[in-house]
Amino acid sequence: MSPNFPISSHESQPRRRAASKRSLATSLSILDAAERLFAERGYDGASVRDIAAAAGAQIASISFHHGGKEALFERVVERRALELSQLRLDALAARKALDAPLTLEALLSAFLRPYLEKAGAGDPQWLAYARLVAMVSADARWHAISERCFDPTAGTFITEIARLFPKADKTSIAVTFVFSVSAMLSLSTSKWRIEALSAAPDTEAATNDLADDLVRFCEAGMRATLHA
Repeated sequence: MSPNFPISSHESQPRRRAASKRSLATSLSILDAAERLFAERGYDGASVRDIAAAAGAQIASISFHHGGKEALFERVVERRALELSQLRLDALAARKALDAPLTLEALLSAFLRPYLEKAGAGDPQWLAYARLVAMVSADARWHAISERCFDPTAGTFITEIARLFPKADKTSIAVTFVFSVSAMLSLSTSKWRIEALSAAPDTEAATNDLADDLVRFCEAGMRATLHA
């Protein structure tokens, strides 16, 4: 006679069917379209109807896959934030694994470069996301999204910076970190202004040089503010 084990709750419920390839494709198309339209028109200017039309989907499919408009907006922001956070943490771990002291330049590079590489690779979706993050960062009503999607990783880097500047107060460190993030977002979304003002062509080498310049700029500003 077989043992009379209790049936767990998930075993007693019917299994849900795995999403079909078509369903997954529709969900992804909605996220991509929402990302582009939210970045272009802002949260208030992008309607659910327009997002559905851009995705080639029915309006009802948006609520089916992603809930209401605000839930869709949060998913759009969260989707790439997870990937970006992992890239930054991996870069930090790689730097710490080297047989050398962790420097401020190394910390800033680990945080800033993954974003710049994604936004500067020419993928229109990542370019849209760069504008979207700038919008979220500038609008206090999305504080909860920033707190959930970005603050844990930012806190990890701020803790490492504090170790390099033990006499600096937390507010000053936070200020310099936010300034650095703002500079990163500005570079990602306004590189065309640099090209226009300098009359320099956009090349891969020029993009790498701008990333180097940004790291040096942020490092100098942090050191000047934190007095070290």
